[in-house]
Amino acid sequence: MRAISQLGKPYVWGGADLEGFDCSGLVRFIYDQVGIPVPRTAAEQFSAAKPIELAGLKPGDLLFFRTQGRRISHVAIYTGEGRFIHAPRTGSLVEFRMLDDEYYRARLAGAGRFL
Repeated sequence: MRAISQLGKPYVWGGADLEGFDCSGLVRFIYDQVGIPVPRTAAEQFSAAKPIELAGLKPGDLLFFRTQGRRISHVAIYTGEGRFIHAPRTGSLVEFRMLDDEYYRARLAGAGRFL
């Protein structure tokens, strides 16, 4: 619910507060609100999270993507029912997407959990 309350906030590169978010800043902000410290970047979050199978996804789990070559470069928060919330890119807003979205499905690298 905390992540959903950020829908429509602007993407801000390096942003991690109510003024705007980048992808990993959104994750860090939401997790900080519930008392769970996480690293700052998507790649660091991927390395620190406990890997989980997609079949076992629960709301609050993280989805990691390779949108810029081979490295982990994007992260999103799974919200249930096949949807995730994320801050996609400069010029856009925090939004929902579906796991079966053609662009993101092809770039999905894995899922992880901090809870």
